[in-house]
Amino acid sequence: MTAHSITVRLETKDQNLRKSFEAIIRSIEGFVVLGSDTAGRADLLIFELGGDEPERDFQAVNALLNSDEVSEVFYVGQQSDPAVLLRAIQSGAREFFIQPINEDEVRGALERLQKRWKPKGEEEVPEPGKVGQIIDVIGSKGGTGTTTVAVNLAVSLAQDKRAPSVSLVDMNLLFGEIPLFLGIQPSYHWGEITANISRLDATFLKNILSCDPSGVCVLSSPARLDRKLSSTPEIMERLLKVMCSMFDFVIVDGGQSLDSTALKILQMADRVIVVSILSVPCLSNTNKLLRSFDDLGYPPRQNIHVIINRYLRDADISMEDAETAIDHKIFQRIVNDYRATISAINKGQALVRLEPKAAISKDFKELASTFLQAGTTSQKETKREDRKKGAKWWQLRK
Repeated sequence: MTAHSITVRLETKDQNLRKSFEAIIRSIEGFVVLGSDTAGRADLLIFELGGDEPERDFQAVNALLNSDEVSEVFYVGQQSDPAVLLRAIQSGAREFFIQPINEDEVRGALERLQKRWKPKGEEEVPEPGKVGQIIDVIGSKGGTGTTTVAVNLAVSLAQDKRAPSVSLVDMNLLFGEIPLFLGIQPSYHWGEITANISRLDATFLKNILSCDPSGVCVLSSPARLDRKLSSTPEIMERLLKVMCSMFDFVIVDGGQSLDSTALKILQMADRVIVVSILSVPCLSNTNKLLRSFDDLGYPPRQNIHVIINRYLRDADISMEDAETAIDHKIFQRIVNDYRATISAINKGQALVRLEPKAAISKDFKELASTFLQAGTTSQKETKREDRKKGAKWWQLRK
């Protein structure tokens, strides 16, 4: 418990909603709910937005925050309108609850606030939560099919019977096409939320992301150059950490960029897929890219997976020759199927959904299965190590 009890003011028009919040708040030690007629400052304001003119509510709450009448604010709304959610972030909100409220979500938000307010020296060791894998998909050359690989890998992962949660981030600033590949129309892109990145958490992000029918949640790119919408390594690190706390897999379509933000993603990635094809220029670029990674010191070679896209059995260059040219083992090949690929793109569907029995779809599913199996093996090894540590601890206690 913190030395200072956290005071909470409830501004709700719905009395049943107020009672629900009061019951949850009073069940957590360290919080005090202020009466409706109690004047004075509050540490936390939980504010129910009106239906017609939320902007007026935002302005009123901003005035309270600026005058230090309240330290933090949580909003409650009737619907998850992306425009309202984004405006809530901009106005300084830490959490946004959709009615009817979920007790676990409210409790989690209050516990996070309590941890933020702990004095130095009283911090608790954080409990392990979801730690998703970041898979960065980059092209060794333009036109190798990086987006096709990223999209179909993400959808194949989401469709697997093990049912992992999957997100897809488009970092191709000039030519971001993921929404076209999936037939979705995102309301917002990552450029519009980076200005308020310090306030970003899973609650907001969950409601801003656009999801395709397979369950893949997409964060699209601005798709145009604008300094105001640009990212930085620090912003991208914060964004990916939040996403890793929400999803089992975070797939990044990195395009061909190698700026400072792209390098930060490479540093954070658990696995890096380099997409190449069996052509001399492309393999030459792949070799240069791998050598550049060696010079940088990251990512380590064992985490780099070279994939040959548009593979043809009778190609002039064999797989063995390609491995010699790049001095690296080829991880997998994706068979060439131009007709199916173009058809899927034009129809706004992932290949693996449009033609699930096609050979190219089977290749993507095999690729996804490999990553899922690797993740399961890693989890087992971690648990095994934990058991070993536990055994040593008990021996010491004896």
